[in-house]
Parts: sequence; structure tokens; C-alpha cells
Amino acid sequence: MKRIDITEDLSFSQIAYGMWRLDEADDTSPKAVQAKIEACLEQSITTIDQADIYGGYVAEGILGAALKGTGLRDRIELVTKCDIVIPSGRFPDVRVKHYDTSPEYITASLERSLAEMGVDHVDLLLIHRPDPLMDHEATGRALDDLVAAGKTRTVGVSNFRPWDFSLLQSAMESDLVVNQIELSLKEHAAFVNGDLAFCQENEIVPMAWSPLGGGDLMTGTGAVQKALAAVAARNGSYSAAVAIAWLLAHPAGIIPVLGTNNISRVKGFSDALKVDMDRQTWFELYTAALGREVD
Repeated sequence: MKRIDITEDLSFSQIAYGMWRLDEADDTSPKAVQAKIEACLEQSITTIDQADIYGGYVAEGILGAALKGTGLRDRIELVTKCDIVIPSGRFPDVRVKHYDTSPEYITASLERSLAEMGVDHVDLLLIHRPDPLMDHEATGRALDDLVAAGKTRTVGVSNFRPWDFSLLQSAMESDLVVNQIELSLKEHAAFVNGDLAFCQENEIVPMAWSPLGGGDLMTGTGAVQKALAAVAARNGSYSAAVAIAWLLAHPAGIIPVLGTNNISRVKGFSDALKVDMDRQTWFELYTAALGREVD
């Protein structure tokens, strides 16, 4: 599997495994989680995506129990996120869901994440959502300090527009290396609204969350579903693999973050690499997503 360069000394797998709903699995035992990670590693998928908030602040701990004493940490890259605060779990007294990009919160959140996962550093820390109250100088300084302290190898953002990204980067010494955005045949605005162009221009790696549209691309009988099925039939494949191949074909080096608790689906992540996605096939799917011919 192709590797995507994040920095000079760090690369991610072309597909990442997202653990958003890890806590919802029928079996959350260390053995079950280890099996999913091993299934990824067998396909050379080494990048694991987490966040402090996942599972109401419990998903990182489930992963940590699976990593303990296995040596798996040395074979994977860990991504986590922070700044969303919800009245649940560790914050029972919070009155309203909100964002917190203060240095105190970012630092404490990462320390908790490290403790939950039982590791001494992560490979990438992301600010999860743009914060309207962000003091970009204070936030930038906090991220720089965490990199300098070795708590995270790199830093980035999630769901940031180009202007949000530029504002935060302007106050930092470390490079913001990733923007994780919603991107799929269902949510495809980033291809033309400047988000992907900004990433390409500034050598920022885009990671795509919900690359299957929350499963909507796999259900129903709409134009996109029919187009995916037609391409899948020509390739002897299936619709989910085609939808991921569509993202992988883009020159920005998009890393789809695939999340499932179904071990058989995990084992099929790399099937997307077997799909023939030439230019006309890409536009065939894009046309279906737009609901019209391109201009």
C-alpha cells in the first residue's frame, strides 16, 4: 500500500482506520480490538484515528487496553483530536456542548489521551473543530509546546476552512500538516470550494472523514448508488471499494478514514486499491453526485 508523507520523517498509510464507534462494538475486549488492528496491519494499514470525545470519552481507553503489552504501538501511527467538550463522561457538570482551544484544555486533553491509550506520545494531534473564541496565538503556542515536549510528533486541524487554517498557522513555529474534512461522493464541495486546492498549494495532507457518507452511499437506489454499482460490476468489486477508490484517485493524496466494527469489512479496506479508476470513471461518478453534467 502506498505511503503518504506527512513530514520528512513521518508517513501514514494510504487508508486509515477510524475508531469513532469503537465503543459500540458487540465485543470491545482487548482481543477483539487487537484483531481489528491486526487485520489492518495485514493490509499495510498502519494509521489509527482516534479522538478524546469518541464514545463519550471512552474509545481511547478501549484502544489503550488493546495496545497494552502487545507491541502494536510500535507498528502503528496514532492520531487523536481535542477541543470538543460535551456534558458527558469526564465533564458531567458542563451545561452546553462547546469548543475549548485554550492552552490549558488542549494540554490537559492530550495528557488524558496519552494516559487512556497508555502511550507516551501520539503521531498527530488535531484541533477537532474551528473555535469561534480561539485565541490563535495562545492555541498556536500550546501546540508548539506539545511538539517541543515530544507529546505529539506533529499537529494539524480538522474541519478548518483555509482562513481558519491560515490564522492558526500564522501564530505557530510548527507546521500544521493535516486537515481532516468531511469528503465523499455525498459531501464533495471541497473539490471546488477551495479546500482541497488550499491543501495542495500548501502541501497539507487531507484526511477524509465519513468517506462513505455515513453509509448512505451504500443504500438506496439513487443516481450515485446506481453509478457506484455499475463501476463495481465492471471491476468485479463492490460499491464501498469504488467510493473509496474515487477519493484515492485525487492528486491531493487524500487519506480516507474508514470506520467499522465489522471485522470482515476491516479485512476488505484495501479492496479499493484494486478498482480501476481512470479519468472518465471518476467523472462518471462525479456527474452522478452532482446530479448533472459538469459545465
